[in-house]
Amino acid sequence: MKAEFLRLIDILGTCTFAVSGVFAAMQKRLDVFGILIIAFITAIGGGTLRDMLIGDLPVSWMRSVNTPLIILASATAAILFRNIIKNFQQTLFIFDSLGLGFFTVLGIQKGIIFNLHPLICIALGTITGCFGGVIRDILLNNIPMIFRKEIYATACILGGLIYFLLLELNFNKDWLDVVVMVLIFIFRLIVVKYNLQLPAMYGDKKEQP
Repeated sequence: MKAEFLRLIDILGTCTFAVSGVFAAMQKRLDVFGILIIAFITAIGGGTLRDMLIGDLPVSWMRSVNTPLIILASATAAILFRNIIKNFQQTLFIFDSLGLGFFTVLGIQKGIIFNLHPLICIALGTITGCFGGVIRDILLNNIPMIFRKEIYATACILGGLIYFLLLELNFNKDWLDVVVMVLIFIFRLIVVKYNLQLPAMYGDKKEQP
């Protein structure tokens, strides 16, 4: 049952990140091939890095054709229905936040399966949730959100800490994953709604020539 639930999380995370990649690429007005490449990279980037770090090879998306097909189907659907989407930026934010929650929990679970320390599990969750977006933003010539003042990776870390805290408090394991995914998503919504940011290191003054 647990394995089936993790597979469902993987599918949902893959779909949401693929769609977020599509809308990020369309904001840059890429052609169809470019859009599909960005969708694939966004969906598999974090998981690929995670699997390479822990030596789980071949990486998960190479073991079955299902993951590439899911990405292709999700990206195609997003492209076909692009005309009914009025606000690409808002849609990108929603799907990116959903994917962040799904993949953070998936990365944590992968660490647990490999019997890693909770802090390492949280790091794996953060990598899984964030680094597909990092690679996407670099390829699109954007500064990745994880490197800006906006709270992004912090949501993954906070979600991971809550996960292991609830685990220690004997929270219902059947609901633990769902609760943490929802909390990460809600935290991202609150952060953006109230413009919460990490402390700035630099002043607003322009550098002198």
